[in-house]
Amino acid sequence: MSIEAVIFDWGGTLTAWHDVDFHEESLALAEAVVGAHGSLDVHAARLHEAGARVWGWSRDEQRSATVADLFTEAGLEHDPSLLSAYYDFWAPHTLTDPEVGPLFTALRDRGVKVGVLSNTIWPRAWHRGFFERDGVVHLIDGDVYTSEIAWTKPSARAFAAAMEAVGATDPARCVYVGDRLYDDVWGAQSAGMRAIHVPHSTIPADQVGHTDGVPDAVVQRIGEVVDVVDGWR
Repeated sequence: MSIEAVIFDWGGTLTAWHDVDFHEESLALAEAVVGAHGSLDVHAARLHEAGARVWGWSRDEQRSATVADLFTEAGLEHDPSLLSAYYDFWAPHTLTDPEVGPLFTALRDRGVKVGVLSNTIWPRAWHRGFFERDGVVHLIDGDVYTSEIAWTKPSARAFAAAMEAVGATDPARCVYVGDRLYDDVWGAQSAGMRAIHVPHSTIPADQVGHTDGVPDAVVQRIGEVVDVVDGWR
């Protein structure tokens, strides 16, 4: 059966996996807190604890969240215009793999739609900005960020939203590419897709799901996806 669309995870798949200092992340995030007493360290600790709970929503309930939800869960108010330190903290980890542009072009040349589905609390504008910065945004036929829908991977509804975004209708003709065996592989296969695993990420223990899927294919470099798709086509 021909392949209609290939949909990609973002972090650890289209970008290289980086181990992150979550304490430093929380300190950067805490700089956006307004109207609260206490030190930056205190706010950061509350945000770190809230972040773990929000990850639990995704892992256990497939419930999405936003940056605003994270502050609410921490019992803090924030000013979105003060998130620059948080954005700057993450910017070095957002660089698109150099093989992505040629890969997306090769897929589209074959008549295969290219999509993105990312579990994220960040707004669409941030992600689109990263793709625009790296010169690949024009190669994406549809993209979905869970901050703008009600569900996260591995919910089949999240994958259905991504299919709709690229104009695909049959999950059996769609492929999902990701670095997580629960969210990406098990989730995509449960939604009726084939799944390709990129096995280079060290998933934090509290983000590992209850089930590991068995991928239909494994690639060591993101550029190898086109060869797998050609074999299936």
